[in-house]
Amino acid sequence: MNPYLIRVTIVINFYLLNLCSAETAKNIKDIEFAKIKDHSLKLDLYLPEKTEKSALVVWIHGGGWQKGSKKDCKLDWLTEHGYSVASISYRLSQVAKFPAQLHDCKGAIRWLRANSSKYGFETTHIVVAGSSAGGHLAALIGTTSGNEQLEGDVGGNLSQPSSVSAIIDYYGPTDFILRSKTQPSRANEVGSVVYNLLGGGADKKVELAKLASAAHHVTNDDPPLLIFHGDEDKTVLIDQSEAITKVYKSKGLSVQMNVLSGKKHGGADFYQGENRQRVLKFLDEVLKAKS
Repeated sequence: MNPYLIRVTIVINFYLLNLCSAETAKNIKDIEFAKIKDHSLKLDLYLPEKTEKSALVVWIHGGGWQKGSKKDCKLDWLTEHGYSVASISYRLSQVAKFPAQLHDCKGAIRWLRANSSKYGFETTHIVVAGSSAGGHLAALIGTTSGNEQLEGDVGGNLSQPSSVSAIIDYYGPTDFILRSKTQPSRANEVGSVVYNLLGGGADKKVELAKLASAAHHVTNDDPPLLIFHGDEDKTVLIDQSEAITKVYKSKGLSVQMNVLSGKKHGGADFYQGENRQRVLKFLDEVLKAKS
């Protein structure tokens, strides 16, 4: 082979290797933030080109609390706009019952605060977001700050707060008492997603169902809330988002509910186009207000 071509090939390969390394260095996968017995809890970081002092958004995946993965991060595109994003895992309902899932998510937030200097992002004001079951947990995180029963000690770092400055909820359930009446097949029946989460039907485990419902925790100092829900959603009825919107408004809190006409439970439209712009506007507004 021509010596000149060999040198050119080496230079190109070296450039491509360094380019790939630079790109993958911005996505750091499978960082363990806690271990419970033999169960490892991990998170993925998606970092912008300039990480230093970037705002942090924590994403919580859906899946009925019994499936899904942190790999399914719907907001990783925020890195293009200068945000850092952490996609976290939690124990599924076949591993542990509520409030384990919430304890895990709060443990991840405390870990992120404790390790922020290592990665460069800012954690004074964290935004939490999630879809479906993840939206449920995101809303709970935002409305239960300081609740000792729901804080847990997962991962330690107990000197760090688990509070957040804003919530983005994509079609998540917020009121299991209401759901036990309007959607009993998913809240009360043996083997349903809520039954598996609580270890019993919401109609029987009433106090636990309330404890697991963000709409029953809202207080006057809760953070701004942005909601997306399809009016044809048969998986999580839109009355779940309407319930927490009503409570938020009754307390004079900031809430924006975006109803997607003709849309069901999830889909690309929730995360593209004008809805993407709504997220960016919301983040800009709430973070500017906190600065």
